[in-house]
Amino acid sequence: MSTPTPAADVGAAPGAATATVPAHLRDAVDAAKERVAALHAELPRWELVVWTAGNVSERVRDTTRPDGSGDLLVIKPSGVAYDDITPAAMVVCDLDAALVEGDRSPSSDTAAHAYVYRHLPDVGGVVHTHSTYATAWAARGEPVPCVLTMMADEFGGDIPVGPFALIGDDSIGRGIVETLRDSRSPAVLMRNHGPFTIGKDARAAVKAAVMCEEVARTVHVSRQLGEPTRIAQDDVDSLYARYQHVYGQQPAPDPR
Repeated sequence: MSTPTPAADVGAAPGAATATVPAHLRDAVDAAKERVAALHAELPRWELVVWTAGNVSERVRDTTRPDGSGDLLVIKPSGVAYDDITPAAMVVCDLDAALVEGDRSPSSDTAAHAYVYRHLPDVGGVVHTHSTYATAWAARGEPVPCVLTMMADEFGGDIPVGPFALIGDDSIGRGIVETLRDSRSPAVLMRNHGPFTIGKDARAAVKAAVMCEEVARTVHVSRQLGEPTRIAQDDVDSLYARYQHVYGQQPAPDPR
């Protein structure tokens, strides 16, 4: 049986970086590398990936250019085993998916991630997995119906299906944006491919990936027992609003 190639030997980048990380973003990029490397460990921990599949990215915002034109993204290199992912192994790209920093080829999904960041300015993190149950729904081309309060809380309704798209350019990114632009769901099941999730940052996108697989599995099991009951839309709206704005620890009131 072959073993994964160590990160140091994997996928030399096909060309030199087209730019360098600006000095004023150096600390932010290094911090993002730390976070993204750590979050990749969550994917096998939650059994969302096998071998080297899947990826996490995070946007690094350049606040000196509010139009987002100076933003960067941090993502893992292509084909690197999860045990070999370190902050130093991360690569940095611009939002046209061009390599800015790193000596390995970026993930094959980088163009999709970059497209999402270019067209959804509020998104700060993107995750792709091939988690078993969510991918099974994607293979069927069927949305996961909102039959659980957890789904109403997290996704605000069904988990939608995006179009079939080939890997390698921004076609997948276009499908993600077209599907999620007007949706409350942070997850989309790309047809015959698997789930992509988005969030305000990479951690939120990883959480969405974990929750997507959990509800995909639960609803699948439910359907083995019979047709699950949908939650009424008014109740979905109420649950979603409460979870987004009331649930959890709220800031302490200003004593003044």
